Amino acid sequence: MVVGNFIQELETIIIGGGPGGYVAAIRLAQLGQKVTLFEKNKVGGTCLHRGCIPSKALISVGHQYENTKNTSRGIKADNVTIDFSLTQQWKNEEVIGLLHNGVKNLLKKNGVEVIYGEVNFVNNNTISVILDEFHNNTYHFKNAIIATGTEPIEIEGFKFKDRILSSTEVLNLTEIPSSLVVIGGGYIGIELAGAYATLGTKVTILEGTDKILRVFEDDIANVVINNLKSKGVEIITNAHAENSESSDTSALVNYSIGNEKYSISADYVLVSVGRKPNFEELGLEYAGIELDSKGLIRVDEQRRTTVKHIFAIGDIVPGPTLAHKAMYEAKIAAEALVGDSTAVVDYFSIPTVCFTTPEIALVGYTKEQAKEHGYDVVVGQYPFGHNGRALSIGQNQGFVRIIALKDTNKLIGAAIVGPGASDLIAELSLAIEQGLTVDDISLTIHGHPSLNEVVVEAADMILKKAIHG
Repeated sequence: MVVGNFIQELETIIIGGGPGGYVAAIRLAQLGQKVTLFEKNKVGGTCLHRGCIPSKALISVGHQYENTKNTSRGIKADNVTIDFSLTQQWKNEEVIGLLHNGVKNLLKKNGVEVIYGEVNFVNNNTISVILDEFHNNTYHFKNAIIATGTEPIEIEGFKFKDRILSSTEVLNLTEIPSSLVVIGGGYIGIELAGAYATLGTKVTILEGTDKILRVFEDDIANVVINNLKSKGVEIITNAHAENSESSDTSALVNYSIGNEKYSISADYVLVSVGRKPNFEELGLEYAGIELDSKGLIRVDEQRRTTVKHIFAIGDIVPGPTLAHKAMYEAKIAAEALVGDSTAVVDYFSIPTVCFTTPEIALVGYTKEQAKEHGYDVVVGQYPFGHNGRALSIGQNQGFVRIIALKDTNKLIGAAIVGPGASDLIAELSLAIEQGLTVDDISLTIHGHPSLNEVVVEAADMILKKAIHG
């Protein structure tokens, strides 16, 4: 039996302690609010514990393993092996554990009270929180920010159980599988497919459309596709996954292409077909919070819901599904909550990053998007294959592309596929945010030899003064 204990009056509550929630809590505390954060599991959310951070840790280990086997640069190591249990221990303790403690300490340092439990709205000023099997408390609040994030989508015929895995389970395997089927060719599935392929797993990707990584332009996606194929990854497109059968040692996937039926067996199956908002049990209807036509929480440009004192941020509202987008919105919502009317979202200069091999990063418009918006543009593109730093580290695939207005040379878009793209995009994001021109990039002295010299060369291609072009 669940026992209700007492009713407590709170000022501002945050529901969800992921990258959006904990950032909002800290920013509100800085702004003088008395903040209480409610979290169902662990602060840090999916990104820290089951997504962004652990996946990048495994990708890094894969790259290190791959490098030790590359003898073309004179490095020879016999019988290189991975103790995957130690890899997982390092990932969980020295990466996730360290960051988790850091988030907890930041919240404590800023005076944020953290309560662990499952939240349900009673009305637009009251929540009921199940603290454990026997305790249920009620809280009244003045303001709220919802930041509950998303969870993996489970498809018919592929219940997450035994050897049918979501991204959460595949990141915590105790052994490197000899074979893996990945259902879904979006960025999460391809990141994880690449990670395990680098570790030596035979990977097969089943994609329902005619191409993986469809959100990216073909020449960008093709760089990653070619890299996957070089690792022996088989990519099967226009494939409809129908059902699965699991045994103690393997899983069988039945799929079809048109009218033809096929089957494939592997140690494990990763289902990565997208994520869904994690608020089904929150009782939004009792608070009067409305959803939009896509099933996301309806918000204004300050992330205020249809209930004026309740805000929502992150993957549960429209916009790109990115952890850094949630963090950005957290600051906007926090400042709007305390009365800053100038705090509004602007996603134009927010980068999109995909940690494939090589990495992909975009910001602003593509060439086609710019044309659709009526802009006359010029494009500068330069390959990493001509860059001394890229060659010296053995990572010379890909290119940098810059999109600028033809009449003013103002930057309005950029794309990078290549080494360090996740870091290099920051310079171009800043340039777009500040309204800089191609000339500004060209006149900025970049260190030599460095990867970011490719950015300068791409800018100089537009100005028709590239030295190495």
